[in-house]
Amino acid sequence: MTERLARFAAQPVDVASLWALRVALGLVLTVGQVRLLLSGWVDALYVEPRFTFSYWLFDGLPRLPAGAIRATVAVSAALALLFALGLARRLSGALLFLSFGALQLVDVTNYLNHYYLALLLIALLTVLPTELRFGAVPRWVVWLVRLQVAVVYVNAGLGKAGTDWLLHAQPLSIWLSARTEVPVLGPIFAWPPTAYLASWAGFLFDLTIVGWLSWPRTRRAAYALVLFFHALTFVLFDIGMFPFIMTAAATIFFAPSWPRRFIRAPDVSPPSGFAPPRPALFAALAFAAFQVLFPLRQWAMPGDVLWGEGGMRFSWRVMLREKQGSVTYLVEAPTVQRVWRVNPLDYLTRRQAAEMSGQPDLVLQLAHHIARDFERRGYPNVKVRAEAWVSLNGRPPALMIDPSVDLAAEPDPVGAPRWVMPRPEGPPLAVWRPEGG
Repeated sequence: MTERLARFAAQPVDVASLWALRVALGLVLTVGQVRLLLSGWVDALYVEPRFTFSYWLFDGLPRLPAGAIRATVAVSAALALLFALGLARRLSGALLFLSFGALQLVDVTNYLNHYYLALLLIALLTVLPTELRFGAVPRWVVWLVRLQVAVVYVNAGLGKAGTDWLLHAQPLSIWLSARTEVPVLGPIFAWPPTAYLASWAGFLFDLTIVGWLSWPRTRRAAYALVLFFHALTFVLFDIGMFPFIMTAAATIFFAPSWPRRFIRAPDVSPPSGFAPPRPALFAALAFAAFQVLFPLRQWAMPGDVLWGEGGMRFSWRVMLREKQGSVTYLVEAPTVQRVWRVNPLDYLTRRQAAEMSGQPDLVLQLAHHIARDFERRGYPNVKVRAEAWVSLNGRPPALMIDPSVDLAAEPDPVGAPRWVMPRPEGPPLAVWRPEGG
């Protein structure tokens, strides 16, 4: 069986689908970065914040000045275009990965799943062969990219297999009830059962679409559904480039030669087979194993992932929570026996404060920063506690963090911190219930 699998993986297939994905991804990123520059969001996201939240292991990175950040966005747009055109592909891809990745490291409150996916696809399409002149690649190369796209969809579906999404249609009920002004579709969104139908449709779509795209008999209909689904999410929700990236990425499930129907490129006779070097094969297997296992880490963590956020990032749990929070810090200086009430807006922009208020690790990071700030002002060894009231998916606000814990003395959490309060019991407040429910 091992021999048969090895022969199957080494069989040559057309490189054209990888080429098309690289071109589409590069163009999407080019447009996205240019749009970022023209919209003024560069300053709002990267320049205006006085304090920025860091990722674990990257908390010592220096902060770039405003001009350098704007230049990085412009350079990443140019590199994305070069990447799409295949000009110095590996060099432009590597530099694009570094420049685009550097922007994502500026502030955790800017995290979006599609930025992470874009980085993974850039890395894959930089390392793997994607030029048409190659003619053919080993089958495992195409299947590695397919696996990456499948991991996104399947984990998005698994994340929706919860009571909030399936039984209470939350948070879709909240979001759709706010979009009743949309032309044509608005009255449909105002119909109470719509959110339930949409929740189940989204769950089934994410969980099964990879299978339908992989089966030749249903592939075209499935891709039409992909186009409709992501177009609708783009119109209804502010989720940036995600619909365009997923629409482009889903083409990898078509026959590897599909782009040759639309481009003038000479067919290159493929070799009879490939014998990939073992280091490359081991690296591919390690990458695949990590992408499959890492998003599942929240199942090994205590507490609820939507409430405590342990394992939430980089796990493709898309559009599962609506959090509204209010955080007040209580800073106690034992040297002067005084307590201050500190508003996060003293340190953050409104957008940052809104993102921070529902994420315990970010509440902790700001507490550490407040403690350092008070120390600079002549108040050493202060205690910093937080009153964090958070509403999850329409529930009444509840304390998210133990208000008796001195956050200034707590280390940065790797998993689910002990000072996160249990998730509130009971279902969300119903926007609508079926009669008799």
